[in-house]
Amino acid sequence: MLFKFKSKAAGDVIMLEPSGRRVLQIIGKDPQAKGIILPEQMPAAAAALEAAIAKEEAEQRAMVEEAKAKGEAPPRFDAVTLRQRAVPFLDMLRRCEKAGQEIVWGV
Repeated sequence: MLFKFKSKAAGDVIMLEPSGRRVLQIIGKDPQAKGIILPEQMPAAAAALEAAIAKEEAEQRAMVEEAKAKGEAPPRFDAVTLRQRAVPFLDMLRRCEKAGQEIVWGV
């Protein structure tokens, strides 16, 4: 399944189901087949995504440092980070907030 996020103020953002579900859960939306993000909800959504990205990056750095301190090989992480997956969506949130347009999916 794909999540296709649409708005009149930005180009479509398409995500595979696991990534789209994760992003929606982070911003506090139920990852159902259909939904909407209103312009007044966008600042909080962007802040939640940015906090999740910072948390993931801090946790990964801590795990690498811990492994180095123990003399172990550093852990391997997903090739594509949350930051890389979320940046297009963050851009869409900012554009839509500025234009006062909602983001919808599944319609």
